Amino acid sequence: MNAENISLTRYGWLSIFAAIATICLKTYAYWLTDSIGLLSDALESLINLVAAIIMLIVLSISSRPPDDNHAYGHEKIEYFSSGAEGIMILLAAFSIAITASERLWHPVPLQQLDLGIAISIVASLINFVVAKVLIRVGKRRKSITLEADGKHLMTDVWTTAGILLGIGLITLANQFPGSLAIAQQLGLTGWEILDPIIAILVAVNIVWAGLQLIRRTVSGLLDSALDEPEQTIIVTILEEFVVSDGIAYHALRTRYAGIRRFMSVHILVPGHWSVQQAHDLVETIEQKIMAQFDKIDIDTHLEPIEDSVSWRH
Repeated sequence: MNAENISLTRYGWLSIFAAIATICLKTYAYWLTDSIGLLSDALESLINLVAAIIMLIVLSISSRPPDDNHAYGHEKIEYFSSGAEGIMILLAAFSIAITASERLWHPVPLQQLDLGIAISIVASLINFVVAKVLIRVGKRRKSITLEADGKHLMTDVWTTAGILLGIGLITLANQFPGSLAIAQQLGLTGWEILDPIIAILVAVNIVWAGLQLIRRTVSGLLDSALDEPEQTIIVTILEEFVVSDGIAYHALRTRYAGIRRFMSVHILVPGHWSVQQAHDLVETIEQKIMAQFDKIDIDTHLEPIEDSVSWRH
C-alpha cells in the first residue's frame, strides 16, 4: 500500500471517530430534551458509523495493486461503498419520517432545551468540519468513496440544523405571550408539534442526496465515459498530433473506476513508417495525456492510415 492510499485510509478512521463522538453527543442531547428530532438525528449518526466502517474497508481493498485476477485494479469496489451510503441515507430519511410521524399524534413537552441545543451544535460542528475535509480530499483524489461519505455527513449537518431550527421555534413560541391560546385555537395543545414537522421536512430534503449518490454509483458500475472536461483534455492533446500530415485517430473510448481512469484509442499513421517511429509517436501522446491525470491506463492501437480495414472500427 503506497503513501497516498494510506492517507486515504486515515480519512476513513477520521470519519469513524467523528461518528462515534456525534452518536454520544446527540444521544445525550436527546436524553436531556426528549426531542424526537434529536433522536432521529442520533439514529442518522449511527448510520454514519456503519457507513464509515464500510468506507474504511473499501478504501483498504481499493488500494491493492492490480493482480492476475484483477488486472484493472480494485478501485471499482468504491461504488459498493457509495451505493451503500446512498441507500443508508434513504433509510435514515425513512426512519426519521416514521419516528417523527408518530410524535405528530403524541407531542410531548421538551426539556432542558438550552443544554440540548448546545450539545447538538458541538456535534454538528464536528460533522461539518469532517464532511468538508472528506469532500475536498475526495474531489482532489477522484475518490467517490470519500466524497460520498463527506456528503453523507453533510446531510447530517443539515438534518441537525433543521431540527435545531424547529426546537428554536418551539422555544420562542412558548415564550411569546398568548402563544398557547393561538395554538389551542388551531386545535393544537402546544407548539411542540413543530419538532416532528421539522424532522419530516429534513427527511424529505436529504432524500435528494441519497438519490444523487445512487445515480453516480450506477453510472460508475455501467462504465460511463469520463466527464466532458476530462474528455476535452484528451481530445485536445490528440488533436495536436492530427495537425501533422498523415496522422489521425478514432475509436476513442473512456471510462472510470473510482480514482482510476481508462482510455483506448486507435492511432493511424502512414504505412511506410518504421515500428520505432510509430512507437515514439504513441509514447509521446501517452506521456502528454498521463501528465494531465493522477491515474489513467491508456491502451493505444496502431493502424496504417492507408488501409481501408483500419477505418472499419
